[in-house]
Amino acid sequence: EFELIQAHTTVGSEILKNVTSIADVELAARHHHERYDGNGYPDRVSGEEIPLLVRIVAVADSYGAMTSNRSYRKYLPQETARREIEMNIGTQFDPDVARCMLGIIDGDHAYSLHE
Repeated sequence: EFELIQAHTTVGSEILKNVTSIADVELAARHHHERYDGNGYPDRVSGEEIPLLVRIVAVADSYGAMTSNRSYRKYLPQETARREIEMNIGTQFDPDVARCMLGIIDGDHAYSLHE
C-alpha cells in the first residue's frame, strides 16, 4: 500500500513532463518527497542534489498537508506545524529553506496560511 502511495510522485511527474509554462514542475512533482538526509523517495537523492525549487516545494507541501483538513483529521494548530518543521531541519528539510518557512509562519499571526 505504501508503494502505491509513493507512486504519486512518479505518476505526477509523468503527467507534467510536457508542461513548459512552469519551469521544473516535473522535477517538483517527482522529488517533493525526497528528504534532505537522503531517506526520501523516489530516488533517495539528498542535500543539494535536490533542486532548490523542490526543496522549497517539500517544505510548503508538508506545511500545507499539516495545516489542511483531511478526511481523517482536522487541520493541525499552527504551533504543531511549526514545531514539526523545526524538528525536521536538516533531516527532512533543507535547513535554509525550513528557516525561511519558520519566518513566514512566525509572521502569520492570524494563522491565515492554513486551509
